[in-house]
Formats: sequence, C-alpha cells, structure tokens
Amino acid sequence: MLQLSHVYAGYGNKDVLFDINYHFQAGCNYCLVGPNGSGKTTLLRAISAMIAHRGSILIGDRPVQRFRRRELAAQLALMSQANSTYFPYTVYETVMLGRYQHLRRGFASAPSAQDKAVVERCLASTGLLELRNQQLDCLSGGQRQRVFLAHTLAQEPKIILLDEPTNHLDIRNQLELIKYLRHWTADGQHMVIGVFHDLNLALQLSTHMLFLQQGRLVRSGPFFEVADREFLHKLYGMDICAYMEDSLTQWRKLGEGQVFCQEMEGVYCME
Repeated sequence: MLQLSHVYAGYGNKDVLFDINYHFQAGCNYCLVGPNGSGKTTLLRAISAMIAHRGSILIGDRPVQRFRRRELAAQLALMSQANSTYFPYTVYETVMLGRYQHLRRGFASAPSAQDKAVVERCLASTGLLELRNQQLDCLSGGQRQRVFLAHTLAQEPKIILLDEPTNHLDIRNQLELIKYLRHWTADGQHMVIGVFHDLNLALQLSTHMLFLQQGRLVRSGPFFEVADREFLHKLYGMDICAYMEDSLTQWRKLGEGQVFCQEMEGVYCME
C-alpha cells in the first residue's frame, strides 16, 4: 500500500532522514518512536509530500510527488495535535471541510447528498452529533480533537498520518482517540501511521513499531518481537524498563489501597 525505498529527506541542504526502507500494509497500525530529533515528524512530512525527498515513496505504484494535491488528499490525511487557533466554524462546518477534495468545484460547490451522509456518519462515529452546531472555540480540548478526527475521516483517506495527536488531551480522551483509530483500520482497508512519545499509548494503538535514531530506521516490527531492555536503554539513553516497572509498582500500591511516600527533588509527601 505504501512503499519507502532508500528515502532521504531534510530541510535546506541538510538531510534528517537517511536511507529509510519500509513497506506499510493496509489493516495495520504503525507507530514511529524514538528520542527527540530522530526524524519522526520529518518522515511524516516526506510521506505526505510536504517536503522534498530523494529515493522512492510510492502509494500503490505511484510516487507521492506525482499526485495532485486533491488526489493525494483522497489517499492520505495528516492529523496533528490540537492548537489554540480556530476559524469561527461550527462542528458540522469543520467536518464538512474534510469533503473538499470530493466537491467538483472545491468550496464553491454545494455539498451533495453523499457528502452530507458521510459527514453525518463521521459525526456519529466520533460521538459529535449533539455538538454539531457548537462553535469550535466553545469546545474542550478533547472535543476539538474528536472534531479534527471526524474532519480527517470525512476526507475518506486510505492512510491517516498522526503527529503527536494526543498532546494536551487527558487520559480518557487519549484512549478514546486510540479506540476510534483502531476501529477505523479494523476493516483491513485502511492504515494509521503515528508519531508518539508515550510508549504506553503507542502500544495501545500499534501492531508494528518503527524505531528511529538519528534519522535512521534501526528496528521495526511488533514491539515484543523487536524491542528489548538493552535496545531501549541505548535508544533513549535511560533504563526505560526500570522506569516502567517503578511506575507499575506505584500504581499497584494505589490499587491495593496502600499509602506510600515518594521523595522527589527534596519534597516529601507524608500521610
């Protein structure tokens, strides 16, 4: 479905990605993980043709740079984290904007019955029907991110690219977003490729992980088949497993109703 061969990409005259090779398949969810500066967002931008690249990026058998923008929008959509800048649109109007590439004359065209039906379906699938007439600036961060997801789904792409989409969301809304995306790819015809810093969230979504370090793909595959304690330690420069084990111990104590104290930067929590 999406094939990368010997891909180099970057900014100006400086490469950030080096010799990336990977075959993405429909029906799978992929997470790009690695430390800051490893090239995760740059890879998404190269795939979506936002930046130039060398090598080959194919959707099917067609290079991404040979798609017209509206044609490419029918193949993939990029969904980023929510920000604080919004146009004065309602939820319904924002989701309808996702139908742009399907309108014969762009925004000058009136939505067809099919366009309206798709928008209604996307509103329903993301739990937004009751908020359809609300202005975006009246919504919570979690609600706005659901609107952007519905907008993305209304585009009807085959591939969704995610760039830290759960930043600024609380735990419940993070997990709801993951649930919607997993449901979307369950038909075997779609694919998600996401950038996550939170490995726990990445595990909730992904069937495969791509580990990037200094612009190179160093390992890939199902997490528990390709990752190990030593590898993660070298990748992040810290003992990730020890950190996760300590966190799990604290949560188990809480679940068992135990009171515990934690020392952190000279501040003590006392019973």
